[in-house]
Amino acid sequence: MPLLDDRAATRRLLDRFGFGPRPGELETLARNGFAAACEQVLAQAPDATPLPNLGAEPAQAGKKASAAERRQRQKTLRSQQITAVQWWLDRMAGTASALPERLTWFWHGHFATSVQKVHSARLMLHQNQTLRTKGGDFTALAKAMIVDPAMLLWLDGQQNKVGAANENLAREFMELFTLGVGHYSETDVREAARALTGWTVNRDAMTSSLAPKRHDNGGKTVLGITGNLDADGFVDIVLNRPDSARFVASRLWFRLVSATPPAADALDRLVAGYGSQRSIGGLLRAVLAEPAFRDPATTLVKQPVEWAVGLMRALGVQPSKLPVTQLEAGLRGMGQVPFEPPSVGGWPAGQAWLTTSAGLARLHLAQLIAEHADVSHITSATAAGQVLGVDTWSQRSSAALAGIQGAQLVAVAACAPEYVVSQ
Repeated sequence: MPLLDDRAATRRLLDRFGFGPRPGELETLARNGFAAACEQVLAQAPDATPLPNLGAEPAQAGKKASAAERRQRQKTLRSQQITAVQWWLDRMAGTASALPERLTWFWHGHFATSVQKVHSARLMLHQNQTLRTKGGDFTALAKAMIVDPAMLLWLDGQQNKVGAANENLAREFMELFTLGVGHYSETDVREAARALTGWTVNRDAMTSSLAPKRHDNGGKTVLGITGNLDADGFVDIVLNRPDSARFVASRLWFRLVSATPPAADALDRLVAGYGSQRSIGGLLRAVLAEPAFRDPATTLVKQPVEWAVGLMRALGVQPSKLPVTQLEAGLRGMGQVPFEPPSVGGWPAGQAWLTTSAGLARLHLAQLIAEHADVSHITSATAAGQVLGVDTWSQRSSAALAGIQGAQLVAVAACAPEYVVSQ
């Protein structure tokens, strides 16, 4: 099959392993060929942008709290949440090291946790930093996430104690995070829940700890392995299953490459890249070596946040400089706000984003972004394509772009299939 040329493949690299190029970045990176571009992207480390200072978390509203006190607490929590979202969008849109941020975004959808139940932007940012710093080593990441404070609150782990095991975290950890459906039994869930008993959360300190009196010290059998298992032991057993490596590799492929699963031999190569060290870097390197990555037919619908961040990167717009109410309304209208996945299963993918209502919200947000950018040099569909990285427009898109100028031209171009779908 004919493969994408080096420039087009580099454009895909910036889209799939980042959020699209900033002005001039594609030309600079493609100059020495696709292989060199891959090495440069894979070498990226997270930038040193510090977490925002959200201030103290408001005290829990007790039974005797007044309505005014409850409203004030919710107002403070909401303000902290908005600050956290703006900070992360700024980081995604502005970073020169996009791969670590794209992986953080991927892990956020994979280990999906929502502030709507956690009720703490501080804990969500703490988890966000864990995803960023440990996201290259799946063993370290999985062991951190099984006792992450936000995750414990999200999946009721803090309610799990000896004699009254809560199975929620154990089940979702195997089904959605590490193994997939059909690779464990209900007995495994019950026994794993016992292994995870005893963990409690300190909201103020943003820590979790094991309370020995709440932990079940009896013998447990999970996936055929028996012992006095704890959280670390449970994670080791699960990750040692061959099914786990195949699951992780498939999920990353699904989110970064294609909704079409990799062929059996390709999946074997991905698993080999992941290796016994469970290296995400090795897995990514294996992904880039697959011919399917450079296949022109391997397209991927951008998630709303990916699309919006990519547009802001292309136009040099800082998210926090936009009217926050309109920015959030746009993202919410498209169905995706950071730190608010709809369920533990995360956000949908593919065609689910291409609804009529989402399309209208996308246009409104594209107009907002374009109005806050310098688009004076974008006077034609060709110029818009150069800025957005679209080499050619279909006849239908060309017709839609004909006769409009300025911000409206850019907004309509950003909503065309050639940009909404990563080519």
